[in-house]
Amino acid sequence: MGLQRSPSYKPNAQPKPIPETKNEENKVNGYSTTNEPIFLNSSYNSWVVEHPSALRSFDGMMKATKGKRIVVFLDYDGTLSPIVNDPELAIMSNEMRKAVCKVAKKFPTAIISGRCRDKVKEFVKLSNVCYAGSHGMDIMAPPRAVKSSDGKNHNISPDKKIYRILEEKTKTIQGARVEDNRFCISVHYRQVRDEDYGMLEETVKSVVETYQEFHVTEGKKVLEVRPSIEWNKGHALEYLLETLGFSNSSTDVLPFYIGDDRSDEDAFKVIRRRGHGYPIIVSSIPKDTGALYSLCDPSEVLTFLKKLAGRREKSSSYRTLARFRVKAIENLK
Repeated sequence: MGLQRSPSYKPNAQPKPIPETKNEENKVNGYSTTNEPIFLNSSYNSWVVEHPSALRSFDGMMKATKGKRIVVFLDYDGTLSPIVNDPELAIMSNEMRKAVCKVAKKFPTAIISGRCRDKVKEFVKLSNVCYAGSHGMDIMAPPRAVKSSDGKNHNISPDKKIYRILEEKTKTIQGARVEDNRFCISVHYRQVRDEDYGMLEETVKSVVETYQEFHVTEGKKVLEVRPSIEWNKGHALEYLLETLGFSNSSTDVLPFYIGDDRSDEDAFKVIRRRGHGYPIIVSSIPKDTGALYSLCDPSEVLTFLKKLAGRREKSSSYRTLARFRVKAIENLK
């Protein structure tokens, strides 16, 4: 039921117009590395028909949640906060913080980010949500063995030596910024000149290729050094559902996952595989995605969360359960 299209969505309702642009920036699997529109307006309109607005579909979604239990998962950068040139300035608004807090009071809520968990917690400043950093490898929850695809235990924290080498080798590239996220290292290039990107990419990959247990992935204007283990935001979503006591009740649990980046696709896949839930992509441009619904930008995420927080629950037992789950999240800290 959760994966069905909402009957409230009307394809003839026109989305926000997106201007034509000649920008031809780097894209991987349809993903842009900036928020600038790169497709014609007609392409975006067609894409939105395939990925309906979660706002226009909200009433239909809520009808499908009747008798179900909602669990909310949120990305941070580009979802709760805008994408900015300086990652240290990706601050969520007080209005967004209040909305997330209200949602978390009603439904178990977790924030899963590529950032260091402590950094995300510092940005969000809420005690009633669960935090998962480094793409879900750093979770405020009981420990669980992490193994790579070869079945062996591995060190999942990059050697500090890698961080120091990357800092040293990229310091001559103007605008490059290396961030230690504990279980992964992010090399930001949003302020790097286009003509210097190739050199930066080659530098990062040449450093990492000497460490077989790590590999390089790419996000929005960021190269990330991550452990070569079978663990991602999808695994984090499953882990948190299990930790919160939802693993054996997949048919009556509806996870809502809202995110904007390639790393969120792993979580979208898990929800689609479960057959129940709402994977929602945040994007103002068309992109290849496993999400079924869309929101244009963080301002629409804010509106959606406000609507979700304002949803009335008729069942007092459900409200009691929600309070129990919130308490369980607090106990994980």
